[in-house]
Amino acid sequence: MRWYERLQQKWKVNGIQLALILVTFAVGGSLTGQVAKWAMDALNLGGVWYWGLLYLLIVTILWPIMVLLVSVPMGQFRFFLNYIGKLAGKLGLRKNA
Repeated sequence: MRWYERLQQKWKVNGIQLALILVTFAVGGSLTGQVAKWAMDALNLGGVWYWGLLYLLIVTILWPIMVLLVSVPMGQFRFFLNYIGKLAGKLGLRKNA
C-alpha cells in the first residue's frame, strides 16, 4: 500500500481532500517560516544566543494559526481544527474529550 493510500485511510478522506490537506500543510508551514523570519527581523536580535530558542517559540505558536488560516480557502478547516485539537491533547495542552 502506498503512503497516500495509508493517509487516506488513516484520515478517512478521498484523494482530492488528501491533496488539499497536503497543500495546506506545505503552504501553512512555509507561511509560518516566513512570518517568523519577519518577526525575528523586526526584533533585530542579531547574534544573541537565544535567537534560536525565540525563533522556535514563535514558530510553535504561529504554526497552528497559519495552518488554520490556510485551511479556510482550501476547504479543510474542520479537518485541521480536529487535527490541531488532537495534537494539543497528545501534548497535554488540552483535555481529551
